[in-house]
Amino acid sequence: MCTSLLYFDAQNRAYLGRTLELSIDLPYQVSVFPAGLAMASAVEGCKPVTWTSSHHFVAVTMPSAVPRDDAPFTSEGLKVLEGLNGAGLTFSVQSYPQAAGEDGIPDGAAFALSAADLGAWVLGQFETVEEVKAAIASQPVALERVPILGGLRMPFHFAVHDAQGKSIVIEFHHGARTVYDNPVGVMTNAPQFSWHLTNLNNYTFLDNIDRSKANFGSYAAQQSGAGIAKAGLPASDTSVDRFVRAAFYAEFAEKQAEPDRAVQMVAHIMNNFDRPRGIAVDYPDQGSSHLQVQGQVSEEIATEFTTWTSLSDLDRKLFFLRDSGGMNYTRLDVGALAQTPEFRSRPMAQMLAGMKDMTASFA
Repeated sequence: MCTSLLYFDAQNRAYLGRTLELSIDLPYQVSVFPAGLAMASAVEGCKPVTWTSSHHFVAVTMPSAVPRDDAPFTSEGLKVLEGLNGAGLTFSVQSYPQAAGEDGIPDGAAFALSAADLGAWVLGQFETVEEVKAAIASQPVALERVPILGGLRMPFHFAVHDAQGKSIVIEFHHGARTVYDNPVGVMTNAPQFSWHLTNLNNYTFLDNIDRSKANFGSYAAQQSGAGIAKAGLPASDTSVDRFVRAAFYAEFAEKQAEPDRAVQMVAHIMNNFDRPRGIAVDYPDQGSSHLQVQGQVSEEIATEFTTWTSLSDLDRKLFFLRDSGGMNYTRLDVGALAQTPEFRSRPMAQMLAGMKDMTASFA
């Protein structure tokens, strides 16, 4: 349920790739939040945290409650799942059921930020990971219950990357908050992020060099084709295996010199984490649990699939997006949207590119 990784090109420019997997389609919106937008985050029992965005940003968003036909989406009603701001800072939300626990509000805290609003708070105010780390150190954050998720207490953790290539993970493990420096730029899901880093110690033998010849006694063995270097990679789609594979691809994928080629490289990398429907089916009596979304009940057997994939060019401030309905990406120039005068939002399904039919060009 979600894989993200940071790739660096030959000039050490940073690019982020990210997939989101669920067992159901949801009403995702693509939203533009302008600079100067007044925002607020209200937590029961605390005074609201308020801020005015100093940076504009583009984000994939979700309503926190079941949408109503007579109520338009607002900047505070839509919550950021993935976004890129005008300074090249990114924010990602990924599933982490172990977050559930106490609300995490320190005793006596007068102001608290809802974890559901972390994305807008981060992308609207900061330029670098270090700024985010400094600000969140003194900011109480509450794990509130999410109505559209049937009242679950924010079962997520969060990744932040900046244009200099620095990364952090913000994790609430049973309500206890930890902010990790992320030296590999990769995040998946449970277990704790620190466990994933420790697990990489079991894969020090990995590299991208094909060793296609070996001698066994007097027999000279030779591979019939290329690709044996990947034999040691874990194969399943569990979060543990995906973390190792993502670290491998981010480390060894060829470093492109041109930004457009680098974006294409990240798209190719993320294809390795694209999950078709039916590849892993979770029967209720023997499978894992899935997020249940209010108003979106499915009668089908749960099978997670990649609902959308995003790419972010942190240097050029470009955001690319595709959903499960096609393989082509739609591009949004975040820099060019700096002058957007007001909050705007559109359904993802209405703006993504379909397959182009070129038959007539040969007629």
